[in-house]
Formats: sequence, structure tokens, C-alpha cells
Amino acid sequence: MKGLSLQWRITIMTALLTCAACVLTNCLVGYTGMRYMDAIGSDISAFNATDEDSPQAFDPTKATLDEKVTIVVNDAQESFGTTTWYITAGITLLGGVLAYFVSGRALKPLRAFAAQVERVQPDNLSEIKLSKDVPTELQRCSASFNDMIARLDEGFSAQRQFTGNAAHELRTPLALMQAQIELFISEHSGLQPETAELLGLLQEQTERMSRMTKVLLEMSELRSVPCEDDVELGPLSEEVLTDLAPLAENKGMALNCAGDALVIGSDTLLYRLVFNLVENAIRYSRPGSTVNVSICDNNSRVFLRVEDQGPGIPKQYQESIFQPFFRLDKSRSRAYGGAGLGLALVWEIAALHGGAVEVEVSSENGTTMLVSLPKRSAALTEQ
Repeated sequence: MKGLSLQWRITIMTALLTCAACVLTNCLVGYTGMRYMDAIGSDISAFNATDEDSPQAFDPTKATLDEKVTIVVNDAQESFGTTTWYITAGITLLGGVLAYFVSGRALKPLRAFAAQVERVQPDNLSEIKLSKDVPTELQRCSASFNDMIARLDEGFSAQRQFTGNAAHELRTPLALMQAQIELFISEHSGLQPETAELLGLLQEQTERMSRMTKVLLEMSELRSVPCEDDVELGPLSEEVLTDLAPLAENKGMALNCAGDALVIGSDTLLYRLVFNLVENAIRYSRPGSTVNVSICDNNSRVFLRVEDQGPGIPKQYQESIFQPFFRLDKSRSRAYGGAGLGLALVWEIAALHGGAVEVEVSSENGTTMLVSLPKRSAALTEQ
């Protein structure tokens, strides 16, 4: 019974108990009924055989009585036994059906409780609070769950605040270091090769750290950005492709965009989402290939796809790539200037807009990233 739902377990147990009770009742009632019928037969036998002592039991098959009396009593015993077993089967079936529906109604608060728990996501902890209008058995569980959600929200808030504070504090010294290195290089043109190489390495790493702190600061401040604008994804994607055209031209690549849809959100954040996906596709695609951006929708969702012709992403890493600082190939990511935060920021932005991002298709011929967002009309209905 491990694979059965709680409702079916209650139903089967109730049916078995009902069946056991009916069988026991049937045996007791049947035994008592047969005793009474035997007593009736004994009276009839004593009435018709006055020259004999009163029999203690009546057997219609052996008694020398009228044939009609024998048949009536015998048929009554058989009919009584058969009827009681039919009644047992009927009551067991009826009890099982009633137990299924009654247990389903009794477990309705538990299903509602489970539905509330399923709505909990890392980005909506502050908005989730389980209702206290639950059965007595679930009140303690509901209160404990609300306390746990509150503690988790405090932990995530502290983490975001620490990340923002750290990024903010690092941004100024990194900018100063970067400016000093650039100034030193411009003022000393005749440097030794070893010194020039060292300064170039320092400049590259400070730029990389500056980009990293900028992304961390953006991630920590996402929830403070209002997401109430009407955004047309078609023109926004065209703008992204225009801004990234120089990077694509350096690799001899073509950028295409097709489709349009309207969503509610932040124009700035959605621009960053599309920018990161397209930039990632350009950096990892083969030279001379094509990056395609396509937008379509249905009744409730908008789908944005970014298709590249890169080496693909192994299946075991297709979820991990959205984790902060995860890089599939660390050496190659450093060569491209990646810090492992671009797709993490995409995931955060999509979740903030009530959507999701995933690897739709990936093989050695390329990868298609799929972003799913609520359509404008559906978003208004939810609000």
C-alpha cells in the first residue's frame, strides 16, 4: 500500500473493516436464525408425533412430516443464508464507496494545505503565509511551516543584503585600481615585456572583477525594480541585437530576430535578460554561424527562444548552469571573460516576472534556451 494515496488507504481499510464486521454479523445472525428455525421444526415435529418424546433438534430431511412442511422449512434456511451473504457483499461495497467520498471530503483541507506549500518559491517567501483556517491536526504544522518560511526569508534577505553591500564596497576600490593601472600604462610606454604582461593581466582581472561586482549588485537590487511596464519583446530584442552586432561581426556571425509579444515587466531587466542570453550564444557559437531569436505566444504564455550553433550543454549540467558562479568549462569561460553569473541573473529576472528559463534543446549542433513569461492579459488577470 506504499504507492497508494491516503484517500485510497482509508477507503481500503474502511472497506476491510466493514467486510469483517458484516461477516461476523452474518455468522452470528445466521447461527441464531438457524437455531430459531430448528426450534420451529422441533415444535412441528412434536405436534405431529405425539407418541414420541419431543425432539431436541429438527432435521427436515429425516423427519417424517408432510412433504410441504419439509420443503418450506428447508428452503427458508437456504434462502436465509444466501440473503445474508448478499447483504454482506452489498454493505461492504456501499461502505467502501461511501468511505472513498467521505474520506475525500475529509482530506480536502489537506489538499488545500499541500497546494499552498507547492506555491512556495525562493523569490516569493515574503508573500507566502499558510492559512490558519485548517483542521486542528494541521494547525501546529501550519504554524511551524510559517515560522520556517519566515526564517528562510530572513536568511535570503540577509544574503542578498550582504551580497549588495559587498559588491558596493568592492566597486569603488576596483574602479580606482583599474584607473591607476590604465594611467600607469599610458604614462610608461617603454615597459619591459614582463612588466607589460603583468600589468595587462592585472588590468584584465580588475575588469573581470568589476563586471562581477556589477552583476552581483544588480542581482541584489532586482526586487527593488518596479515591473509594471508594457514591454514589447520584438523591438527590445532588435535593440539587443543591434548593440551586440559588433561582437557578432568579430566572429563573422549573423543575428536574426522574428516575432513579437507584449508582456508586463521591467524594460531594463528584460533587456538584460535577452542581452545575456544572446551574448552568451555569440560567445560560445562557432565562427560564421547564426544566432536566432524567436518570440511567440499562446493564450497565457509568451515564449522567447535563443538558438545558437555552439558545442551544446551536457544533460547533467542543463540545470546547474543557472546557479551563480557555475561554469561548464572554467578555462574557456575565463578566456571569454565569463564569471558564471550571466545565466544566474537571467534566471532571477525570469522568476521575478513570474516566468522560467530552461534549456529546451541541446546537442553538438547547438543549444536552444527557452524563456517562458506570463502574457500581458494573463498577468493582469493574476493581479
